[in-house]
Amino acid sequence: MDIDVDGVAQQVSTGRLPGWDRVEALVREAHQTYSSATAGAVADYIPVLAAADPELFGLCVAEVDGGLHQVGDAEVTFSIQSISKAFVYALVCETFGHEEVLERVGVNNTGLAFNSVMAVELNGGHPRNPMVNAGAIATTAMMPGATPAEQWQQIRDGLSRFAGHPLELDEEVYRSEAATNLRNRAIGRLLQSYGRIAVDPLEVVDTYTRQCSLRVSARDLAVMGATLADGGVNPLTGERVVSAQVCTDTLAVLASTGMYENSGEWLFEIGLPAKSGVSGGIVAIAPGKGALGTFSPRLDAAGNSVRGQRAAAHLSRTLGLNVFASTARSPERQEQDR
Repeated sequence: MDIDVDGVAQQVSTGRLPGWDRVEALVREAHQTYSSATAGAVADYIPVLAAADPELFGLCVAEVDGGLHQVGDAEVTFSIQSISKAFVYALVCETFGHEEVLERVGVNNTGLAFNSVMAVELNGGHPRNPMVNAGAIATTAMMPGATPAEQWQQIRDGLSRFAGHPLELDEEVYRSEAATNLRNRAIGRLLQSYGRIAVDPLEVVDTYTRQCSLRVSARDLAVMGATLADGGVNPLTGERVVSAQVCTDTLAVLASTGMYENSGEWLFEIGLPAKSGVSGGIVAIAPGKGALGTFSPRLDAAGNSVRGQRAAAHLSRTLGLNVFASTARSPERQEQDR
């Protein structure tokens, strides 16, 4: 199909998913294959997350035409955590545009932990990307709204439009995080000292904490991801949430930074823009095809779900999702092109 950007038509070709029955079988196969994996540990630096059931495991693939393939605990809800960063970034890009957001928040990987203070200091107070905490806090501060309450409502409404239904705040998670987010408050103050946040940084951090505490399921994540995969149109509601250009920007940032310091390895092995959260969720997007939402609370050392990563790798290969994969042209096609 053709996408018009700044008056220039760009040709887009992303292929198709296999037939319905094949996708159903492969999603079930991935779930069955990795259900017995026990590597990793549940996050415990936020007290309430330590109580998560480590055996939960849900998968959902959402096609851009609205088809849903789900298995296991795909409708169990959990706090969205850092996955919210991707969708708030998209909302901010929709409001302010490519250039202004890029000037305020970069797009390069830090190579450091998601909550690194050193990454801010080493770059003169400029957040390196919106998927680490410093960049996400700066992005949240950009949300439209005259008050923190208005900004929070804009975030909640926007993420609900991505999911296709109203998302609820997990009050218990919010209270637990708000009582222990001292590092994020320090990051907020640091950004303020560099002039990167013009409003009260503690109020921004509180809004950021709320956005991370919204409840979603693996099914929700798949639908939210499929909205980005289909140029900003929700596959269930048909509503345009953001523009196609915003989707391009968001997916590019996810590809380079969405899995933190493991983003390069993730791209090398799996080949999809993706974002993880410490509750155990992952969303991975195949542009033009759809998205995968996974949920399993056991995490690796970088904070990414172990089962979710393995299932994503399996489905990337078997469903043909890897955005870097290609095959040789047929002899007939080669002859035609001569």
